[in-house]
Amino acid sequence: MSRVAKKPIQLPKGVECQVKSDAITVKGPKGSLSMAPLHGVTVSVENGSIACAAQDADTIKMAGTTRALLASMVTGVTEGYQRKLELVGVGFRAALQGKDLNLTLGFSHPVVFKAPEGITITVPAQTEILVAGADKQQVGQVAAKIRGFRPPEPYKGKGVRYAGEQITLKEAKKA
Repeated sequence: MSRVAKKPIQLPKGVECQVKSDAITVKGPKGSLSMAPLHGVTVSVENGSIACAAQDADTIKMAGTTRALLASMVTGVTEGYQRKLELVGVGFRAALQGKDLNLTLGFSHPVVFKAPEGITITVPAQTEILVAGADKQQVGQVAAKIRGFRPPEPYKGKGVRYAGEQITLKEAKKA
């Protein structure tokens, strides 16, 4: 059996998990997340922990995947996830207008991004964006969409990048 699936997930105080035939739901202080159970995997909740088991030898990998997804759901509803983005470039700035993110990225027009449900976008400084939420996949997807408006270019490094991302700069063309 998968080594990942063997380890049970401990439920912290204030977090509850319900397993039904059509959905597995985890509720906590930061919200509620649910997922469809994967085929061939049995999920059970007992004594404040979640256990995943494969029904046969072909679904061992799916049991480990289910356990990893449930662990990220439990972390999401207790602590939440966040991604930090940095804007690098002259005149590149971000501002919030209600729940919409207004980006000035060197285009002839401002880029307006509407935050989806369950995602909180904050702008601590003009060149920093903080994307936070309970769903790990959704936080990463929103951060990738914002980065996709102006990815870092390889010659000067200008653009939207993740905090701490290393951009390998190319050497300029020589005459």
